[in-house]
Amino acid sequence: MLRLFQRNKIRQVEELEGDWDFQPIEAEAGLPSFYEYRMPVPGCWELHPQFSTYQGKGAYRTTFKLGNECNIRLVFKGISHTGEVFLNGVKIGSHYNAYTPFELIVPSVAPGEHELAVIVDNTFNESSALHVPNDYYTYGGIIRPVAIEKIPNTLIDRIEFVPTYADHKWSAKIKAYVKNIESKEVEVHIKGKLGTSAFDLGTLFIPAESSEALTSTHTFPDVISWSGKEPQLYMLELKLFIKDQQEPPVDDLIERVGFRTVTTERGAIQINGEDIVFKGFNRHEDHPLVGSAIPYQLMVQDMELMLDMGGNAVRTSHYPNDERFLDLCDERGVYVWEENHARGLSIEQMRHPLFAKQCEDCNQEMVESHFNHPSIIIWAILNECASDLPEGKEMYRTQLLQIRRMDTSRPLTFASHQRDRELCFDLVDIVSFNLYPQWYDDSDPMELCLQARQWADAAGGLGKPMFMSEFGADGYYGYRDPSRVKGTEERQADIVEQNLKAYTSLSFLSGMFIWQFCDCRVTEGLGWLLTRAGTQNSKGMVDRYRRPKLAYTVVQQYFN
Repeated sequence: MLRLFQRNKIRQVEELEGDWDFQPIEAEAGLPSFYEYRMPVPGCWELHPQFSTYQGKGAYRTTFKLGNECNIRLVFKGISHTGEVFLNGVKIGSHYNAYTPFELIVPSVAPGEHELAVIVDNTFNESSALHVPNDYYTYGGIIRPVAIEKIPNTLIDRIEFVPTYADHKWSAKIKAYVKNIESKEVEVHIKGKLGTSAFDLGTLFIPAESSEALTSTHTFPDVISWSGKEPQLYMLELKLFIKDQQEPPVDDLIERVGFRTVTTERGAIQINGEDIVFKGFNRHEDHPLVGSAIPYQLMVQDMELMLDMGGNAVRTSHYPNDERFLDLCDERGVYVWEENHARGLSIEQMRHPLFAKQCEDCNQEMVESHFNHPSIIIWAILNECASDLPEGKEMYRTQLLQIRRMDTSRPLTFASHQRDRELCFDLVDIVSFNLYPQWYDDSDPMELCLQARQWADAAGGLGKPMFMSEFGADGYYGYRDPSRVKGTEERQADIVEQNLKAYTSLSFLSGMFIWQFCDCRVTEGLGWLLTRAGTQNSKGMVDRYRRPKLAYTVVQQYFN
């Protein structure tokens, strides 16, 4: 299942879910001559009993059939973390980053059976600036869905939908990106429909082997706003016609959209003009039964648990999430802070020769692929990186400007742990702090939060909304003791309550995100990470199997 709704009625799409051949290979090896194992796609190879801790390269193989010659587009929603793609033994492309999608177009593929193979690498190596040993685990495998699309010579590549509200009615700017893979110019016409409203997007000339965009604004007088309380969604359908040809449409693309605005005024965040306080969780895509390849059923379980605690928001720590989970957030009215993939990098790590390019690619793929989710309220970058140094600030500035150029409709932020050393709050719309009073130090949560507000005001954040983007404490599931020492469920519940009691009483806070929703696996054998008992971060309100801890009911009391 690629999405929770149908995206095409004309374009033929086949998902390649199921067992693929699999073979571990040496670092410099190419495609193997034989395959000993079978692996599910999507899935993580750590679930196989012989590969539970495997870090290395593995080759996946499957076949598909075409009944006639056609152009195909191979869609990969996530390969962890580097993938090289081969069609009939010939390399056709590659991609870095486990958490963003990519596509490969192959024109004029002959009829018959074809072999698709992917070499996957999850090692920490000199070619990887973002996937590094960290406080979460980099699984190996094709972790998100794969599909093959049969496409015409000219196709709708993607859509951007930006709603606005004025004079008591909704309008939207709709932008269609059209790709022409032919060796000649083509003129196209695009028609659209949203709900019961039909409209004409216009006509466009597209040069040979290039892409162009067609934009127009339309009014939709009868639609209902999207909000957390009433998450109304609409199907936006675009059809592509070749100009002056008496033929049916050659391609289509469907997006699911919502009408809502996001503003940051008076030191608060507004959805459709109404002040909103975010009560949420930091959530890793991690489960002991499936690794990072979370199936729909477990996504729903996570969603229901967060809602049961009274949450209305989730932060995709620390990478773009599976789009099916974002679809769920659209449907359930859960507000999303989505951030790019970079966590806890020092200035030395940020000087990696591939850091800037890999961040730029991640930012572009995140924003372009997730642009139309009404639940995504905030874009964010670079969690706990070197935002306290002038050199680091220029890197923050570059990435924030990149995202701002792609999307002006959402506010920007990042989560800082730099306290009074922070230099980058003048670059963002929302200031956000990761602080752990009563866990990593003995600070009083109320006093520390008031101090953080002063730090933000002095560092370019005056008048801006503020989040407590991380706070929490370890609690090992089942470890209950009247001593209430650190690590017990009782101590975790006490610390979470002290934090929530303070933050829910402060009118200047626009939101809080508990660290974290569920326990997660971490990289083994790293300095301070050796203190992670069980090689996991145990600050979840539920454990890795989603069993609630004592802190669960504390959150219910404050969030509800």
